[in-house]
Amino acid sequence: MSMLRRRKASENEKTSNLEVSKGAERRDDEEEEKEKHRKVTKKVEGKKKWSCLDSCCWFVGCICSIWWILLFLYNAMPASFPQYVTEAITGPLPDPPGVKLQKEGLKVKHPVVFVPGIVTGGLELWEGHQCADGLFRKRLWGGTFGEVYKRPLCWVEHMSLDNETGLDPSGVRVRPVTGLVAADYFAAGYFVWAVLIANLARIGYEEKTMYMAAYDWRLSFQNTEVRDQTLSRIKSNIELMVNTNGGKKVVVVPHSMGVLYFLHFMKWVESPAPMGGGGGSDWCARHIKAVMNIAGPFLGVPKAVAGLFSAEAKDIAVARAIAPGVLDKDVFGLQTLQHVMRMTRTWDSTMSMIPRGGDTIWGGLDWSPEDGYLCYPNKHKNNDTAVAANIVTDNVVNQTKSANYGRMISFGKDVAEMDSSKIERTDFRGAVKGSKLSNMTCHDVWTEYHDMGWSGVKALVDYKVYTTGSILDLLHFVAPKMMKRGDGHFSYGIAEDLDDPKYNHFKYWSNPLETKLPNAPDMEIYSMYGVGVPTERAYVYKSTPASECYIPFQIDAKADGENEGSCLKGGVFTVDGDETVPVLSAGFMCAKGWHGKTRFNPSGIQTYIREYDHAPPANFLEGRGTQSGAHVDIMGNFALIEDIMRVAAGARGEDLGGDRVYSDIFNWSEKINLQL
Repeated sequence: MSMLRRRKASENEKTSNLEVSKGAERRDDEEEEKEKHRKVTKKVEGKKKWSCLDSCCWFVGCICSIWWILLFLYNAMPASFPQYVTEAITGPLPDPPGVKLQKEGLKVKHPVVFVPGIVTGGLELWEGHQCADGLFRKRLWGGTFGEVYKRPLCWVEHMSLDNETGLDPSGVRVRPVTGLVAADYFAAGYFVWAVLIANLARIGYEEKTMYMAAYDWRLSFQNTEVRDQTLSRIKSNIELMVNTNGGKKVVVVPHSMGVLYFLHFMKWVESPAPMGGGGGSDWCARHIKAVMNIAGPFLGVPKAVAGLFSAEAKDIAVARAIAPGVLDKDVFGLQTLQHVMRMTRTWDSTMSMIPRGGDTIWGGLDWSPEDGYLCYPNKHKNNDTAVAANIVTDNVVNQTKSANYGRMISFGKDVAEMDSSKIERTDFRGAVKGSKLSNMTCHDVWTEYHDMGWSGVKALVDYKVYTTGSILDLLHFVAPKMMKRGDGHFSYGIAEDLDDPKYNHFKYWSNPLETKLPNAPDMEIYSMYGVGVPTERAYVYKSTPASECYIPFQIDAKADGENEGSCLKGGVFTVDGDETVPVLSAGFMCAKGWHGKTRFNPSGIQTYIREYDHAPPANFLEGRGTQSGAHVDIMGNFALIEDIMRVAAGARGEDLGGDRVYSDIFNWSEKINLQL
């Protein structure tokens, strides 16, 4: 029995040992599998994960590589390659005016003076605060604008003027860049005067026969003389150019606000000292052959009203509609529009472009000179589609209502369009300001709306609609400090008696409706401007009560006309012009106010209107186009450049063909009841 038990035990032990062995083998297999899994996992983990930073670096690397490749190809290709490609697409290009007139044998004759407009001239720093260290004589305006991105609040501080005097703030001196480089390019690759200068050089012009009358375009016109003696410098340089060029008179070419600035100069130079330049009543007759005004806002621009009222225009309103609130919000400590408003309201020059002439010129609640103008789209047609295109155009004309352009600002689309007898208005002029918008500090962003309060905002909205006659009262209400300075430097009325001694004051000299042209019968005046571009004329506004950090009014970008042909798009009524200056402002004085011998033109200076019908570039290789009528791009218009060059070379207005008009400026001018 014992042996049997031992045998059974031995068999049990064998079975147990076998099971243990099998278990060990299983454990070994499991360990081996785990080890393999660990190795695979380790290998996978060994590979670096692709992070967002890697993606960004890869993207930047690709962009840089592409940039360097393109830069290499650009420098490696022949200079004529872009022109070759363009001509392959569009056909042979016409010769630039300089080449064309050089072939005709034209030569340098009359010295040329350029007068830049607002914002196109460079400004550099001569003295600043600690935040502007390292910027001595660096451009704060024009060029690369690098400092705007590096230190925006410091830049705003130095570009602003004193809100009481309209001159330099304490410890800051920003001065205009001098020479032709002051306004040849606004920024790298964006020409202003460069194309005209290059073409004049083709027929022999150089720096001794060309002069850029640069000035600090932020200042009021008279303050450029008070602070920098700029008007005296222009006078001296013109006299020098005439004396050193055989007594040949100068041809003056002002652009945009420079047109008003030179109008001020012509009155200043003949007026007695100390207010004027003391040149005598015949100074202009002795020194100026012609004044060729480009895109001149003689009677102001509605765009200036929108800029001063809400720091915006059509493009800003569109941007606000795409990204609501972004421009108003405190993004990285910078509230863009509020800072823009704070800065630009210290620039007295902006007030020079407020519309002049009141309701007599621009119209009232129920009429405007442009009544009947229809903003239907241009139809490019060939002979095969002419009939169909005309049918489309006729349908648009029949369905479209004429805009009430006389209502320059309307609160609500319904107010802009309804019969004037149905508009209920509450006068804002005696409204009590107060009840501040909120108690927030808004990161030191200050606008005069802060002082107006909700009661003032409501009073403006309740007035509902503003014509040019009430725009001045509106601006006095919303920006009293700005307008207090402006009242001392600019005037916007129509003179009843130009012999009244009060018009000897400099505040009237830039208003063509309150001053006389010089006694210079042999001088010529040209109005040269683009047409065929939708141009801001009136606005539909809405109030936006939120907090004092917001500008409480903005263009209602959702206000559109009922059909394709409507003049109302994105809260803006447009009319014919050059995108900035309406035809009425650019052309009226030469069409009627100065035409022949009038009380504004007693010596009968010959005037001419030269309009340039806008044609956009055919392709991107043309750049900004050689037939553009847009406000700044017109400076590269071949036809305009040729007209200037011919006059500089000795031609007169009749040699150019006299007036060349595409718009309805003569018809619109006749609707204005102005004593001449």
